[in-house]
Amino acid sequence: MDVKAQLKHARTAPRKARLIADMIRGKNVNDAMNILVFTRKKAAGLFQKLLKSALANAEENHKVLDVEDLYVKKVTVDEGVTMKRQLPRARGMTTLIRKRTSHITLVLDEKE
Repeated sequence: MDVKAQLKHARTAPRKARLIADMIRGKNVNDAMNILVFTRKKAAGLFQKLLKSALANAEENHKVLDVEDLYVKKVTVDEGVTMKRQLPRARGMTTLIRKRTSHITLVLDEKE
């Protein structure tokens, strides 16, 4: 019984989001939430909302009664679309600025 939650087009670079994903992968849900609350990164807030969404999915859709038995089975951070912007430079030139996005998938499972 896998409980899944996804966040598409998150406005954070995948490289930065993977740092947070590595911290919570394989952890108990309560431990993962504590790690996210005390991590001072922008992506930690996104992961916190995603974890709450996955817990709500577990209670509502999968009828899991005890969320204490859940753990973070799988976290993947894939690259989303890249918004391209331009910054004016000297002598009429421009520099390309890439605003990267991420697709984050979180899977919870019950411990046996």
